[in-house]
Amino acid sequence: MERGGGGGGGMDSVPDGVVQHILSMLSNVRDVAACACVCRRWREHVPYLPALFFPRNAFDAAAVGGGAADEAIGRMVAAVERLRELVIYCPFSLARLPAWLAMRSASLRVLELRMDAAADRDALDAGYLDCIALATGLEELRLWGVLLTNAPAWGPLQGLRVLEIVGAPLRDAAVTDLLAACPSLTDLSLLGCDCSGEVSFSLPMLQRCRLDFLGGGNCALLLAAPRLQSLEAQGFTWISLQGGHSLRRLSIAKSTGRVYKVDTGKLPDLEFLSLRGVQWSWAAVSAVLQCASQVRHLVMKIEFCGEFDVLQPFPEVDLVDFFNGHPRLRKFEIHGAMFAALCQRNSLKNLDSRFTIPCLEELLITVRSPLNAEQKLSTLESLVKYSVNLQAMVIRISQMKNCHDAADDFFEEICKFKYTNYRKVRIE
Repeated sequence: MERGGGGGGGMDSVPDGVVQHILSMLSNVRDVAACACVCRRWREHVPYLPALFFPRNAFDAAAVGGGAADEAIGRMVAAVERLRELVIYCPFSLARLPAWLAMRSASLRVLELRMDAAADRDALDAGYLDCIALATGLEELRLWGVLLTNAPAWGPLQGLRVLEIVGAPLRDAAVTDLLAACPSLTDLSLLGCDCSGEVSFSLPMLQRCRLDFLGGGNCALLLAAPRLQSLEAQGFTWISLQGGHSLRRLSIAKSTGRVYKVDTGKLPDLEFLSLRGVQWSWAAVSAVLQCASQVRHLVMKIEFCGEFDVLQPFPEVDLVDFFNGHPRLRKFEIHGAMFAALCQRNSLKNLDSRFTIPCLEELLITVRSPLNAEQKLSTLESLVKYSVNLQAMVIRISQMKNCHDAADDFFEEICKFKYTNYRKVRIE
């Protein structure tokens, strides 16, 4: 540019298509406003920007309180004629939202709003989300901090593929009606939501689903999704899945309370299964493990079994039957309770020279008690011996409950076992 002198050098020599492409990479409204002030030529490309992002600090408190922020948002939305993505994290007035959506209803495809930042959310009635129906071409919708005690009047949003709602108090009927208005969803996320009762919906196109519900109450999930490939469900006591034959990843967790029943049907294509929680009914655990007989990666981190308020240890699990029932298992992460169940007096009674664990390559075992030390060591030795393709066994000795001499002796035996099998075994 320096060598070019004054004759057509600098940014003036850059073709319009290149300038437009560079500016199209901007979305933060502060950057857009700064570039629009550089020259008339750059300002003329603002209508072709694909996205606008208003961060939380886009405006100062005085601008928000005086209404200047809403005016600025309105001007920028009006200026960008081909707006495809609108993200608003800063405080704004919900009363102005319908006008903004109506202006860009033809082009808008992605909408993300932090409703908890809306200055007048509490002053509006339950229909403050109804205006989203104005954006008839929406493909992705993300809402933070909404209040869904009643379903919004969206009608069918046939083009909506992605729906994410974060941090919302929900009512089960509102969730059902809301999802009925989005029949083409492929991705659904309800995260950090508070709900009780029964959540029931059917989505024929759904492929990925994340449900994270808070609270220790009883909440049931009834889901019909024949194309579902990934399901993460947190906070449910009862789960029924219809059409899970295409499922590849399944994660079920409940940090408080109990999981009573899980009904998934056969899961022939399942690759990853994670079961976590404080207390599960053993019938629920057994049902999932039987349906997931072809699983490749299994994570078991359940503390107790038992019904109602009675915490009980896992029943005995026959090691031979377990691995014969999961012949394709490649990676197994075992928490203390499940490992203890594999280390009972009769767990190794069916071992013989013909038995092998054909596919297991990685084992991660968490040991939290020195009780039944002899059986635990015997089980570790059997796992190494019969896992013909084992590459790594990691033993985590964590939060040992009994800190007397028995724990020291047990740890010493674990160390000996590690040194005997130093190529495969390590201690964390």
